[in-house]
Amino acid sequence: MDRSTSLKPGDISDEDAAAIFSDSGVSMVLTNPRLEDNPIVYVNRAFEKLTGYSSEVALGQNCRFLQGENRDQAPLKPLREAIEKQEEIAVVLENYRANGDAFLNALLISPVFDEQSGEIAYFIGLQSEIEKDHQTEKLEQFEKVVAELQHRVKNHLSMIIGLIRIKARESGDTDSMRDLSRRIESLQLLYEEMASARAETNEDKIQLGSYLGRVANAIAHLDGRPGVRMNVSVEPLMVRTETAVRIGLIVSEVLTNAMQHAFKDQNSGLVELRVTRTDGGGMRAIITDDGMGLPEGVDWPDESGLGGRIVSGLCEGLGATLHVARGAVGTIVSLDVPDAG
Repeated sequence: MDRSTSLKPGDISDEDAAAIFSDSGVSMVLTNPRLEDNPIVYVNRAFEKLTGYSSEVALGQNCRFLQGENRDQAPLKPLREAIEKQEEIAVVLENYRANGDAFLNALLISPVFDEQSGEIAYFIGLQSEIEKDHQTEKLEQFEKVVAELQHRVKNHLSMIIGLIRIKARESGDTDSMRDLSRRIESLQLLYEEMASARAETNEDKIQLGSYLGRVANAIAHLDGRPGVRMNVSVEPLMVRTETAVRIGLIVSEVLTNAMQHAFKDQNSGLVELRVTRTDGGGMRAIITDDGMGLPEGVDWPDESGLGGRIVSGLCEGLGATLHVARGAVGTIVSLDVPDAG
């Protein structure tokens, strides 16, 4: 079945797009066409649940491994042609889980381009299982809602790609891919918070404190180490989703930096995140650690590293102020956003 989505951004509400991502377990795959055989470089937890394959097994493989021996399906030809032409396409494929069970997989694929170079950077694939007896109906429903989500993911991912200026020469940098995966994880948490926000407001806003708390907990799990604790104290604060994207990515960079570098020679430590309201509809996030502190003569963020460039670019987009200071112990980072409403 060769079906291309015809919906435009805005045809579906933010709440509906977030709901299908969170509630229906839409899986997301990121592939890198600049590497040989366009391998998978990121999968989310919904993919692992849908297919039964862990990220460790999926990473580095082409998505065709889900087809098993069933390589003659009619939709595969238009799918391959769309990928070759770097075009969007929606198809239904018969795929196989890790235990060998077959299932119908509604798949939407879109290219993501580096806006600065104009070259393709990644393909995003969004997937959801559908019932065979309601294949056409379910695919139409899937396309209707996921088209908007796909547009949102592409825009946010393009923003990240633009900030870190990923080029073909960096495609073999495993650290960059690991960090990119972490940044995508922060976007996934944002979409889930959007679904939760439906019960509170019809506006395009989310509960920032809850979102940043989840980001902090995810980083503590992914980048944490034994003996290093993370405390989170946040005030209720509703902010626009586009603002939350940037704030979340900044906080993610700062927390990851602390977890990875602040406690090299320590067996224990503490990282704290405090988020408060400020006058005039603004917000302040303060991140502290009791680690080794910034080395003398080192300023952060700087333009020499990807993380520093990301933070600087995001702060500029928010009109925000970031202040980094050496405390009596460790480092103190303050982020002030004047308009978070």
